[in-house]
Amino acid sequence: MEISVVVPTLNSRERLAACLDALAAEAPAEILVVNGPSADGTSGMCRDRPDVDVLIELDDRNVNVARNAGLDRARGDVVAFVSQDLAVEAGWRDAVAAALPAADAITGPVRRHLEVGWTADEDDRRKVGGRAVRYLNGGNMAFTRAALEAIDGFDEHLVVGGARDASHRLAALDRVVEWVPEMAVAQRSDRSDVQPSVLADGGDGHDWGWRYHSLAYRLAKNYGIRPAVAYRVTRHAVADGIGTAKDVLRGEGLPSRWFADGRDVAIGGLRGLYEGVRARWRDRSPRRNPNGWSARSDRAVAVDDCRESV
Repeated sequence: MEISVVVPTLNSRERLAACLDALAAEAPAEILVVNGPSADGTSGMCRDRPDVDVLIELDDRNVNVARNAGLDRARGDVVAFVSQDLAVEAGWRDAVAAALPAADAITGPVRRHLEVGWTADEDDRRKVGGRAVRYLNGGNMAFTRAALEAIDGFDEHLVVGGARDASHRLAALDRVVEWVPEMAVAQRSDRSDVQPSVLADGGDGHDWGWRYHSLAYRLAKNYGIRPAVAYRVTRHAVADGIGTAKDVLRGEGLPSRWFADGRDVAIGGLRGLYEGVRARWRDRSPRRNPNGWSARSDRAVAVDDCRESV
């Protein structure tokens, strides 16, 4: 089994270096770095590293574009995606190789170093629209090439939530997604201000507009307009609204900020519902991906491929 590892990155040179050090120790078949328009010397650092087999330069900041760009050039029969902020732990490659013959996609925990010690994600499974969905962690996931071809890669319309969207589409195709505790990665810097699911999928902080746009879009696209979809979006909005209101009451937030956040939630959610319905109409196949891997071939603005000289 040949494992290609794709690492999307943007302005994170030092963390990327730690990520690549850990990956090199695991010796996958190839490492591909997909660099957005970074301005911190990331390109030069990657060119100087013998363990980076392919450096792909983009002018797009969208993590799902970066994932598809890596998929364009990955040669392995297994393609893994690891966040620039994470370091794979010892045994990660062996865990991937052992688990994928019996599954189409796998994901594992992210362990975080906090002041009180280490904490880790747990297996996240939900019942959505009658489907059993196991959510992929966007910073630590691997697929067979056949599974990625079946769902046509990642939906580039999404700024955040691309891994969760892929989880819904794998479930619709009855593809097997497994949780592999041994497939662990570590995040040693404390970024407790950032929601893990957003961070792992290319987002940063509480951007309520994009968050609810993504939530509404992927639910409407994958399940259509039904009461359960409206209920799930509303339930999340109410819970987040209450949490933000409590911050205001404790003096940790401003009422004007609370109203602005509510406006962003409403606008983002309504836009997401509308665009999700349009996307569902454009691709009526089970893969539900009109903005996927096959939609374009011009993602990269430059490619340094060390494999071509071998």
